[in-house]
Amino acid sequence: MQEYFTPVDITKFSGTNQYIAASYGKLINVYTENEGFPDLENINIAIIGLHEDRKALNNEGCGLAPDYVRENLYKLFQGSYSTKIVDLGNILKGNTIEDSYFAITDVLSQLLKKNIIPIIIGGGQDLTYCNYIAYKSLEQTINIVTIDSCFDIGDGDKDLNSQSYLSKIILHKPNILFNYSNVGYQTYFVEQNAIDLMDKLYFDSYRLGQVRENLEDVEPIVRNADIVSFDISAIRQSDAPGNGNASPNGFYGEEACQIARYAGLSDKLSSIGFYEINPAFDTNKQTAHLVAQMIWYFIDGFYNRKQDYPIVDKSEYTKYRVSIKDHDHEIVFYKSNKSDRWWMDVPYPINHQIKHERHQMVPCSYRDYETACRDEMPDKWWQTYQKLG
Repeated sequence: MQEYFTPVDITKFSGTNQYIAASYGKLINVYTENEGFPDLENINIAIIGLHEDRKALNNEGCGLAPDYVRENLYKLFQGSYSTKIVDLGNILKGNTIEDSYFAITDVLSQLLKKNIIPIIIGGGQDLTYCNYIAYKSLEQTINIVTIDSCFDIGDGDKDLNSQSYLSKIILHKPNILFNYSNVGYQTYFVEQNAIDLMDKLYFDSYRLGQVRENLEDVEPIVRNADIVSFDISAIRQSDAPGNGNASPNGFYGEEACQIARYAGLSDKLSSIGFYEINPAFDTNKQTAHLVAQMIWYFIDGFYNRKQDYPIVDKSEYTKYRVSIKDHDHEIVFYKSNKSDRWWMDVPYPINHQIKHERHQMVPCSYRDYETACRDEMPDKWWQTYQKLG
Protein backbone atom coordinates (compact mmCIF):
# COMPACT_ATOMS: atom_id res chain seq x y z
CA MET A 1 0.00 0.00 0.00
CA GLN A 2 2.83 2.39 0.81
CA GLU A 3 3.86 2.63 -2.84
CA TYR A 4 0.74 4.67 -3.62
CA PHE A 5 1.46 7.43 -1.10
CA THR A 6 3.74 10.43 -0.74
CA PRO A 7 4.59 11.55 2.81
CA VAL A 8 3.17 14.65 4.46
CA ASP A 9 5.56 17.57 4.86
CA ILE A 10 4.36 18.94 8.18
CA THR A 11 7.22 21.45 8.30
CA LYS A 12 5.17 23.57 5.89
CA PHE A 13 2.31 23.87 8.37
CA SER A 14 2.05 26.88 10.65
CA GLY A 15 2.29 26.18 14.37
CA THR A 16 4.00 22.81 13.92
CA ASN A 17 6.38 23.47 16.81
CA GLN A 18 3.52 24.50 19.07
CA TYR A 19 1.41 21.30 18.96
CA ILE A 20 0.28 20.43 22.48
CA ALA A 21 0.29 16.83 23.70
CA ALA A 22 -3.50 16.44 23.37
CA SER A 23 -3.66 17.85 19.83
CA TYR A 24 -4.09 15.71 16.74
CA GLY A 25 -0.74 16.96 15.51
CA LYS A 26 0.82 14.94 18.34
CA LEU A 27 -1.65 12.05 18.51
CA ILE A 28 -2.11 11.07 14.85
CA ASN A 29 0.62 8.82 13.47
CA VAL A 30 1.50 10.66 10.26
CA TYR A 31 3.42 9.29 7.29
CA THR A 32 6.44 11.60 7.03
CA GLU A 33 9.90 11.11 5.64
CA ASN A 34 11.33 10.99 9.16
CA GLU A 35 8.72 8.74 10.77
CA GLY A 36 8.05 6.41 7.85
CA PHE A 37 4.81 4.68 6.88
CA PRO A 38 2.49 4.00 9.84
CA ASP A 39 1.77 0.53 11.17
CA LEU A 40 -1.91 -0.32 10.54
CA GLU A 41 -2.24 -2.84 13.35
CA ASN A 42 -5.14 -1.99 15.75
CA ILE A 43 -5.94 1.21 13.84
CA ASN A 44 -9.53 2.51 13.69
CA ILE A 45 -9.30 5.38 11.18
CA ALA A 46 -6.96 6.25 8.29
CA ILE A 47 -6.80 9.74 6.76
CA ILE A 48 -6.09 9.84 3.03
CA GLY A 49 -5.42 12.88 0.86
CA LEU A 50 -6.36 12.74 -2.83
CA HIS A 51 -4.81 15.04 -5.45
CA GLU A 52 -6.91 13.81 -8.39
CA ASP A 53 -9.07 16.66 -9.69
CA ARG A 54 -9.02 16.28 -13.49
CA LYS A 55 -12.73 15.44 -13.57
CA ALA A 56 -13.84 18.04 -11.03
CA LEU A 57 -15.93 20.21 -13.35
CA ASN A 58 -15.54 23.96 -12.79
CA ASN A 59 -13.38 23.21 -9.76
CA GLU A 60 -9.93 22.09 -10.87
CA GLY A 61 -7.47 22.75 -8.07
CA CYS A 62 -9.46 20.86 -5.42
CA GLY A 63 -6.68 18.26 -5.46
CA LEU A 64 -4.55 20.69 -3.47
CA ALA A 65 -6.95 20.65 -0.52
CA PRO A 66 -5.61 17.82 1.72
CA ASP A 67 -2.68 19.68 3.27
CA TYR A 68 -4.77 22.81 3.86
CA VAL A 69 -7.27 20.72 5.81
CA ARG A 70 -4.51 18.87 7.67
CA GLU A 71 -2.90 22.12 8.79
CA ASN A 72 -6.10 23.04 10.62
CA LEU A 73 -6.99 19.52 11.76
CA TYR A 74 -3.68 18.93 13.51
CA LYS A 75 -4.28 21.98 15.73
CA LEU A 76 -7.52 20.54 17.15
CA PHE A 77 -7.72 18.55 20.40
CA GLN A 78 -9.16 15.09 20.84
CA GLY A 79 -12.14 14.54 23.13
CA SER A 80 -12.40 12.30 26.19
CA TYR A 81 -11.32 9.15 24.37
CA SER A 82 -8.13 7.58 23.08
CA THR A 83 -7.71 7.78 19.32
CA LYS A 84 -6.08 5.18 17.07
CA ILE A 85 -5.69 7.22 13.88
CA VAL A 86 -3.08 7.28 11.15
CA ASP A 87 -2.54 9.72 8.30
CA LEU A 88 -1.25 7.79 5.31
CA GLY A 89 -0.34 10.87 3.26
CA ASN A 90 -1.42 11.78 -0.27
CA ILE A 91 -2.18 9.74 -3.35
CA LEU A 92 -0.85 11.90 -6.19
CA LYS A 93 -2.34 12.11 -9.67
CA GLY A 94 -1.44 9.14 -11.84
CA ASN A 95 -0.12 9.43 -15.38
CA THR A 96 -3.71 8.87 -16.49
CA ILE A 97 -6.91 9.32 -14.54
CA GLU A 98 -7.44 5.57 -14.81
CA ASP A 99 -4.18 5.11 -12.89
CA SER A 100 -5.52 7.35 -10.14
CA TYR A 101 -8.82 5.50 -10.00
CA PHE A 102 -7.03 2.16 -9.74
CA ALA A 103 -4.73 3.32 -6.94
CA ILE A 104 -7.54 4.91 -4.91
CA THR A 105 -9.79 1.86 -5.29
CA ASP A 106 -7.02 -0.53 -4.30
CA VAL A 107 -6.08 1.46 -1.19
CA LEU A 108 -9.68 1.79 -0.02
CA SER A 109 -10.34 -1.89 -0.64
CA GLN A 110 -7.34 -2.89 1.48
CA LEU A 111 -8.40 -0.60 4.33
CA LEU A 112 -11.99 -1.86 4.29
CA LYS A 113 -10.78 -5.45 4.52
CA LYS A 114 -8.81 -4.45 7.63
CA ASN A 115 -11.95 -2.80 9.12
CA ILE A 116 -10.21 0.57 9.05
CA ILE A 117 -12.43 3.54 8.22
CA PRO A 118 -10.96 5.80 5.52
CA ILE A 119 -11.48 9.53 5.87
CA ILE A 120 -10.94 10.84 2.34
CA ILE A 121 -9.93 14.48 1.88
CA GLY A 122 -9.72 16.38 -1.39
CA GLY A 123 -10.17 15.76 -5.09
CA GLY A 124 -13.36 15.77 -7.12
CA GLN A 125 -16.54 14.01 -6.06
CA ASP A 126 -16.18 11.63 -9.00
CA LEU A 127 -13.81 9.76 -6.67
CA THR A 128 -16.92 8.53 -4.83
CA TYR A 129 -17.07 6.03 -7.70
CA CYS A 130 -13.68 4.61 -6.61
CA ASN A 131 -14.96 4.34 -3.05
CA TYR A 132 -18.00 2.42 -4.31
CA ILE A 133 -15.95 0.00 -6.43
CA ALA A 134 -13.71 -0.73 -3.43
CA TYR A 135 -16.65 -2.47 -1.76
CA LYS A 136 -16.86 -5.16 -4.46
CA SER A 137 -14.25 -7.17 -2.58
CA LEU A 138 -16.56 -7.36 0.46
CA GLU A 139 -19.23 -9.15 -1.63
CA GLN A 140 -22.19 -7.32 -0.14
CA THR A 141 -24.66 -4.71 -1.29
CA ILE A 142 -24.21 -1.25 0.20
CA ASN A 143 -25.92 2.09 0.76
CA ILE A 144 -24.56 5.48 -0.28
CA VAL A 145 -25.57 8.85 1.16
CA THR A 146 -24.41 12.05 -0.51
CA ILE A 147 -24.66 15.50 1.02
CA ASP A 148 -25.01 17.52 -2.15
CA SER A 149 -27.01 20.31 -3.75
CA CYS A 150 -27.78 18.07 -6.76
CA PHE A 151 -27.79 14.36 -7.71
CA ASP A 152 -24.80 14.27 -10.12
CA ILE A 153 -26.53 11.84 -12.47
CA GLY A 154 -25.29 13.58 -15.63
CA ASP A 155 -25.12 11.65 -18.88
CA GLY A 156 -24.34 7.98 -18.35
CA ASP A 157 -23.04 7.66 -21.91
CA LYS A 158 -20.27 10.21 -21.37
CA ASP A 159 -17.03 9.92 -19.41
CA LEU A 160 -17.08 9.75 -15.64
CA ASN A 161 -16.84 13.16 -13.96
CA SER A 162 -17.88 14.94 -10.78
CA GLN A 163 -21.36 15.63 -12.15
CA SER A 164 -22.10 12.20 -13.62
CA TYR A 165 -20.52 9.68 -11.24
CA LEU A 166 -23.88 8.55 -9.83
CA SER A 167 -25.08 7.24 -13.20
CA LYS A 168 -21.83 5.27 -13.49
CA ILE A 169 -22.49 3.76 -10.07
CA ILE A 170 -26.09 2.87 -10.95
CA LEU A 171 -25.11 1.29 -14.28
CA HIS A 172 -22.03 -0.56 -13.01
CA LYS A 173 -22.10 -4.36 -13.27
CA PRO A 174 -22.19 -6.20 -11.01
CA ASN A 175 -24.49 -3.85 -9.15
CA ILE A 176 -23.74 -3.74 -5.43
CA LEU A 177 -25.81 -0.61 -4.71
CA PHE A 178 -28.88 -1.33 -2.59
CA ASN A 179 -29.89 2.24 -1.79
CA TYR A 180 -28.86 5.79 -2.56
CA SER A 181 -29.95 8.83 -0.57
CA ASN A 182 -29.33 12.48 -1.31
CA VAL A 183 -29.51 14.97 1.55
CA GLY A 184 -29.86 18.69 0.89
CA TYR A 185 -30.58 18.96 -2.83
CA GLN A 186 -31.73 22.35 -4.10
CA THR A 187 -34.62 22.01 -6.54
CA TYR A 188 -33.47 24.69 -8.98
CA PHE A 189 -30.24 22.72 -9.54
CA VAL A 190 -32.08 19.47 -10.36
CA GLU A 191 -34.01 18.51 -13.49
CA GLN A 192 -37.48 17.10 -12.90
CA ASN A 193 -36.64 13.91 -14.78
CA ALA A 194 -33.80 13.30 -12.31
CA ILE A 195 -36.25 13.59 -9.41
CA ASP A 196 -38.59 11.19 -11.23
CA LEU A 197 -35.71 8.73 -11.68
CA MET A 198 -35.01 8.81 -7.95
CA ASP A 199 -38.64 7.85 -7.28
CA LYS A 200 -38.60 5.13 -9.94
CA LEU A 201 -35.52 3.51 -8.40
CA TYR A 202 -36.98 3.84 -4.88
CA PHE A 203 -34.06 6.05 -3.88
CA ASP A 204 -34.39 8.78 -1.27
CA SER A 205 -33.94 12.49 -1.87
CA TYR A 206 -34.47 15.27 0.67
CA ARG A 207 -34.66 18.97 -0.18
CA LEU A 208 -32.45 21.41 1.68
CA GLY A 209 -35.40 23.23 3.26
CA GLN A 210 -37.00 19.94 4.28
CA VAL A 211 -33.98 18.66 6.22
CA ARG A 212 -33.08 22.03 7.73
CA GLU A 213 -36.54 22.19 9.35
CA ASN A 214 -35.74 19.00 11.28
CA LEU A 215 -32.02 18.28 11.07
CA GLU A 216 -32.47 15.37 13.49
CA ASP A 217 -34.23 13.48 10.67
CA VAL A 218 -30.88 13.30 8.85
CA GLU A 219 -29.54 10.98 11.57
CA PRO A 220 -31.42 7.79 10.54
CA ILE A 221 -30.69 8.51 6.87
CA VAL A 222 -26.95 8.69 7.53
CA ARG A 223 -27.17 5.77 9.99
CA ASN A 224 -28.22 3.55 7.08
CA ALA A 225 -25.15 4.41 4.97
CA ASP A 226 -21.99 2.44 4.31
CA ILE A 227 -20.51 5.40 2.39
CA VAL A 228 -21.05 9.11 3.00
CA SER A 229 -19.85 11.46 0.25
CA PHE A 230 -19.86 15.15 1.21
CA ASP A 231 -19.65 17.72 -1.58
CA ILE A 232 -18.50 20.93 0.07
CA SER A 233 -20.70 22.93 -2.34
CA ALA A 234 -23.67 21.71 -0.28
CA ILE A 235 -22.59 24.30 2.32
CA ARG A 236 -23.54 27.94 1.74
CA GLN A 237 -20.85 30.08 0.14
CA SER A 238 -20.59 32.45 3.10
CA ASP A 239 -19.57 29.52 5.32
CA ALA A 240 -17.50 27.59 2.75
CA PRO A 241 -16.28 29.85 -0.08
CA GLY A 242 -13.57 27.38 -1.14
CA ASN A 243 -15.41 25.80 -4.05
CA GLY A 244 -15.76 26.72 -7.72
CA ASN A 245 -19.45 25.79 -7.65
CA ALA A 246 -20.34 27.47 -4.37
CA SER A 247 -23.88 28.81 -4.01
CA PRO A 248 -25.46 31.45 -1.73
CA ASN A 249 -27.78 28.81 -0.27
CA GLY A 250 -26.90 25.58 1.51
CA PHE A 251 -26.21 24.15 4.93
CA TYR A 252 -24.69 26.32 7.63
CA GLY A 253 -21.27 25.25 8.90
CA GLU A 254 -22.62 24.03 12.24
CA GLU A 255 -25.26 21.94 10.43
CA ALA A 256 -22.53 20.34 8.30
CA CYS A 257 -20.63 19.50 11.48
CA GLN A 258 -23.74 17.93 13.01
CA ILE A 259 -24.27 15.75 9.92
CA ALA A 260 -20.61 14.67 10.10
CA ARG A 261 -21.12 13.65 13.72
CA TYR A 262 -24.22 11.65 12.78
CA ALA A 263 -22.03 9.83 10.26
CA GLY A 264 -19.43 9.08 12.90
CA LEU A 265 -22.07 7.72 15.29
CA SER A 266 -23.36 5.21 12.71
CA ASP A 267 -22.23 1.67 13.51
CA LYS A 268 -22.79 0.71 9.88
CA LEU A 269 -20.79 3.45 8.16
CA SER A 270 -17.33 2.35 7.02
CA SER A 271 -16.01 5.22 4.85
CA ILE A 272 -16.51 8.95 4.38
CA GLY A 273 -15.20 11.47 1.86
CA PHE A 274 -14.98 15.28 1.88
CA TYR A 275 -14.65 16.44 -1.74
CA GLU A 276 -14.48 19.56 -3.93
CA ILE A 277 -12.59 21.74 -1.41
CA ASN A 278 -10.67 24.28 -3.49
CA PRO A 279 -8.00 26.44 -1.78
CA ALA A 280 -7.93 28.78 -4.81
CA PHE A 281 -11.40 30.09 -3.90
CA ASP A 282 -10.99 29.97 -0.13
CA THR A 283 -10.88 33.01 2.15
CA ASN A 284 -8.35 32.91 5.00
CA LYS A 285 -8.48 29.09 4.82
CA GLN A 286 -12.05 29.29 6.11
CA THR A 287 -13.31 26.25 4.19
CA ALA A 288 -10.28 24.15 5.09
CA HIS A 289 -10.83 25.04 8.73
CA LEU A 290 -14.51 24.10 8.53
CA VAL A 291 -13.74 20.73 6.95
CA ALA A 292 -11.15 20.10 9.67
CA GLN A 293 -13.86 20.72 12.26
CA MET A 294 -16.27 18.43 10.35
CA ILE A 295 -13.65 15.68 10.51
CA TRP A 296 -13.26 16.37 14.24
CA TYR A 297 -17.00 15.88 14.69
CA PHE A 298 -16.90 12.67 12.65
CA ILE A 299 -14.10 11.30 14.82
CA ASP A 300 -15.93 12.38 17.97
CA GLY A 301 -19.03 10.54 16.75
CA PHE A 302 -17.00 7.43 15.93
CA TYR A 303 -15.53 7.18 19.42
CA ASN A 304 -19.02 7.58 20.89
CA ARG A 305 -20.63 4.79 18.86
CA LYS A 306 -23.19 2.77 20.84
CA GLN A 307 -22.65 -0.56 19.03
CA ASP A 308 -26.39 -1.17 18.79
CA TYR A 309 -26.65 -1.88 15.07
CA PRO A 310 -27.34 -4.31 13.54
CA ILE A 311 -29.72 -5.67 16.13
CA VAL A 312 -28.65 -9.04 17.52
CA ASP A 313 -29.78 -9.34 21.14
CA LYS A 314 -33.45 -8.35 21.12
CA SER A 315 -33.49 -8.12 24.93
CA GLU A 316 -31.70 -4.77 24.66
CA TYR A 317 -34.56 -3.26 22.65
CA THR A 318 -38.15 -2.33 23.23
CA LYS A 319 -40.39 -3.84 20.56
CA TYR A 320 -43.48 -2.10 19.18
CA ARG A 321 -46.03 -3.60 16.77
CA VAL A 322 -48.26 -1.36 14.66
CA SER A 323 -51.01 -2.69 12.40
CA ILE A 324 -51.85 -0.54 9.40
CA LYS A 325 -55.50 -0.53 8.31
CA ASP A 326 -56.21 -1.48 4.69
CA HIS A 327 -52.69 -3.00 4.44
CA ASP A 328 -51.54 -6.58 4.74
CA HIS A 329 -48.50 -5.64 6.76
CA GLU A 330 -47.80 -5.24 10.43
CA ILE A 331 -44.86 -2.92 11.08
CA VAL A 332 -42.47 -3.93 13.84
CA PHE A 333 -40.37 -1.19 15.43
CA TYR A 334 -37.38 -1.59 17.73
CA LYS A 335 -36.14 1.11 20.07
CA SER A 336 -32.64 0.76 21.51
CA ASN A 337 -32.54 0.96 25.30
CA LYS A 338 -28.93 2.07 24.99
CA SER A 339 -29.25 5.01 22.56
CA ASP A 340 -33.04 5.58 22.16
CA ARG A 341 -32.59 5.15 18.38
CA TRP A 342 -35.30 3.48 16.30
CA TRP A 343 -35.39 0.80 13.56
CA MET A 344 -38.13 -0.76 11.45
CA ASP A 345 -38.11 -4.48 10.61
CA VAL A 346 -38.99 -4.82 6.92
CA PRO A 347 -39.91 -8.45 6.09
CA TYR A 348 -39.01 -10.09 2.81
CA PRO A 349 -41.91 -10.45 0.39
CA ILE A 350 -43.39 -13.95 0.42
CA ASN A 351 -41.69 -16.47 -1.89
CA HIS A 352 -38.64 -14.27 -2.37
CA GLN A 353 -35.18 -15.53 -1.60
CA ILE A 354 -33.19 -13.61 1.01
CA LYS A 355 -30.57 -11.52 -0.80
CA HIS A 356 -30.09 -8.41 1.28
CA GLU A 357 -30.40 -9.51 4.89
CA ARG A 358 -28.23 -6.67 6.24
CA HIS A 359 -30.75 -4.12 4.89
CA GLN A 360 -33.80 -5.67 6.57
CA MET A 361 -33.48 -3.50 9.68
CA VAL A 362 -34.09 0.05 8.50
CA PRO A 363 -32.98 2.98 10.68
CA CYS A 364 -35.87 5.35 11.34
CA SER A 365 -37.04 7.97 13.79
CA TYR A 366 -39.79 8.31 16.36
CA ARG A 367 -41.54 10.40 13.71
CA ASP A 368 -41.83 7.27 11.52
CA TYR A 369 -43.40 5.40 14.44
CA GLU A 370 -45.90 8.23 14.86
CA THR A 371 -46.67 8.03 11.13
CA ALA A 372 -47.46 4.33 11.43
CA CYS A 373 -49.66 4.97 14.47
CA ARG A 374 -51.74 7.29 12.26
CA ASP A 375 -52.39 4.34 9.90
CA GLU A 376 -49.95 5.70 7.34
CA MET A 377 -47.16 3.65 5.79
CA PRO A 378 -43.73 5.26 6.42
CA ASP A 379 -41.97 6.00 3.12
CA LYS A 380 -38.75 4.29 4.28
CA TRP A 381 -40.60 1.06 5.01
CA TRP A 382 -42.37 0.91 1.66
CA GLN A 383 -39.30 1.84 -0.40
CA THR A 384 -37.21 -0.84 1.30
CA TYR A 385 -39.95 -3.46 0.92
CA GLN A 386 -40.06 -2.80 -2.84
CA LYS A 387 -36.29 -3.19 -3.18
CA LEU A 388 -36.15 -6.35 -1.08
CA GLY A 389 -38.48 -7.94 -3.60
